Amino acid sequence: MQQGSTGPAREGVSASPQTGKRTATDSRYLEPVTGKVMSMGEAIERYMPDGATVAMGTALEPLIPFAAGHEMIRQGRRDLELVGPISDSLFDQLIGAGCVRRVTAAWVGNVSEGLGHCYRRACEHGVPRSLEVHDHSNFSISLALWAAAWNVPSLPTRTLLGSDILRTNPGLAVAGDLVQVSAVRPDVAIVHVQRADEHGRAHAWGPLGISEEAGLAAERVIVSCEELVDASVTLSDPNRILFPETKVVAVVDEPGGAHPSPVQGFFRRDHAFYRDYAERSRTAEGFESWLREWVLEVKDRASYLGRLDVESLRIKSHRPSAPADFGDD
Repeated sequence: MQQGSTGPAREGVSASPQTGKRTATDSRYLEPVTGKVMSMGEAIERYMPDGATVAMGTALEPLIPFAAGHEMIRQGRRDLELVGPISDSLFDQLIGAGCVRRVTAAWVGNVSEGLGHCYRRACEHGVPRSLEVHDHSNFSISLALWAAAWNVPSLPTRTLLGSDILRTNPGLAVAGDLVQVSAVRPDVAIVHVQRADEHGRAHAWGPLGISEEAGLAAERVIVSCEELVDASVTLSDPNRILFPETKVVAVVDEPGGAHPSPVQGFFRRDHAFYRDYAERSRTAEGFESWLREWVLEVKDRASYLGRLDVESLRIKSHRPSAPADFGDD
């Protein structure tokens, strides 16, 4: 699919008669296709319309679904609202590519390198487009997602009292000595995990951040995984399943789908890649060159990984956990 095109509307997907583009409202209640396992291209085409509110990077520094974000850029998604905690350079890349109208998050940048240059250009100069920002703390965005998951309009906290965050976010309101945090309900949550089965039961370990509440709050979930496993594997450890498989509409077998972020037990963080991105994205021209090289001229994740020394990034020292005994008879 070419950059800037959403492609033809598929069965069960409505398109705007004015623009021909699909919107979040049009496809919010889509029934999943028969069989959830599909390519990333198909998952984004079917379940990520223009105008959607999408939660990504919910595990904070690890398990960031870069492969999904890059596919969103290649398919030319527009007018997205990005939801997350401290949000690493994936948000910055989507902003620089012109995909984003609003960010509802605790921070946008490049964790090891500092500033997100595309984010700053958008906020300060409207390049490539103006950006609306709803500030949160890591804790308050978690509360906002839990409110949506529990189907309540808001949840109270005291932690933001005295903070300038209250001045910039219309979803936060002081009531007496409490702050009411309004619910944030994503249309889509995209999570990368270590393993999942074909039904959408996902296992993840290591830091998980706000992944559970994001998945429960969202209307639907796209899961990408390092390993696609038999259901007997996921069901052998039911306490590790992130959210009900009924929330999951697509499962993408996408090894390396979180690069350059770390994946516990699989890949270490690619510090050099983050550093290179930070340097090249300091200017709009440098970012456009980076985007062409690593996203627009790369047809899929396998081609992307072919440009890297993947073996140097694999975890070599493994520390399996002790098995759990679920016997009850």
